[in-house]
Order: sequence, then structure tokens, then C-alpha cells
Amino acid sequence: MNEIELAHVNDVDRCLEIIDSGKKFQNDQGFVEWTDDYPNRESILEDILANKGFVLRIDGIIAGYLRIDFTGIPYYKEILGDWHTEEPYATIHSFAIAEEYRNQGLASIALELVERLTYACQIYGVRLDTALENERMKHILKKNNYQICGKVNFKGADRVAFDKVLKERF
Repeated sequence: MNEIELAHVNDVDRCLEIIDSGKKFQNDQGFVEWTDDYPNRESILEDILANKGFVLRIDGIIAGYLRIDFTGIPYYKEILGDWHTEEPYATIHSFAIAEEYRNQGLASIALELVERLTYACQIYGVRLDTALENERMKHILKKNNYQICGKVNFKGADRVAFDKVLKERF
């Protein structure tokens, strides 16, 4: 069974392991989106304590970590382009699949589960951004019908902004 659920404090080590593996994966592809400063153990713990840290479970095993925020992102107000979604919206950040689960379509499964959760909360849009160089993530998002909206700037770095309007009932 595949499910997205709130992470618990005792999941921090596994979530950090997945994020650190994601950092290495990015470096192996020739770019840096995540640094030693973020995401890190403290930010993951903060996310979990704020009910924004989620895990993807595959048959009960944690296979992914992501931050889902339903409160809006301040730097999304300054977009070079236009959003297709309206407020309120869900935002996905720090999205990583464990190394041993990559290349199995789990990113698409996770996105669908986030969309279902978002829709159940009566929110009809999902937004996220990624590094300009993150071709793999851009491919995954396009494959799952996310649209490019333009660019946003996070801590001095331009990032590609995507969103998806949730029209379907799940």
C-alpha cells in the first residue's frame, strides 16, 4: 500500500538519510540545489513539529520525504511569470525518494497522493519550484501535468516555478 502521512519525530533519522542521499544524487548529476545548511536535521525536525513534514510509505516502509505547506510561501509572491493556481495552495518542498526506491515511479505516486490530500483539504492547487539545472525533477513534473509558471528567487538563486490546478475529484 502507498500512502503519504505526517512524519513523526522518531522518523527524523530516516528522513535525513533520504535527504542526504538526494543531495548526493544532485551532486552526481552536476548541480547543487540543496546545501549543507538546508535541508538538514534541524529543518526536518522543525517541519515535523509544525505538521509539515511528510513521509511516503510503500508497504509500511518509509521510501520518501517531503515538506507540504498549506500556508503559502512568501517568495512566491514575486514571480517572474504567472501562477495558474489561486490561493490557498499547497506547496511541496524538500521532495526526495530514497536511493533504493528510485526509478520505480514513486515520485509520480507521491505527487498523486499529495494532490489527493490537498484536494481533501478543499485546496485546489499545488505549487513547487526546483533548481534550473534539475532536469530530472522538471521531467517528473511535466510528466505529471504540472505547468511551468516562470521563475522565483530563493536565497539569491533563480528557480523554475511549477503549479497544477486540481480539477479532478479523487
